[in-house]
Amino acid sequence: VILYQARTGVYTAKNYDRVEIVGLFWHFVDLVWILVFTIIYLV
Repeated sequence: VILYQARTGVYTAKNYDRVEIVGLFWHFVDLVWILVFTIIYLV
């Protein structure tokens, strides 16, 4: 969805806050999964 919006001109060089927020959220989800799998593996 974001790639499509970027190609159609929704995001500009100064208007890309949503892209950064989605990226930060995705990295947070990655960290949570790493912690969950580590805890499950150790238990």
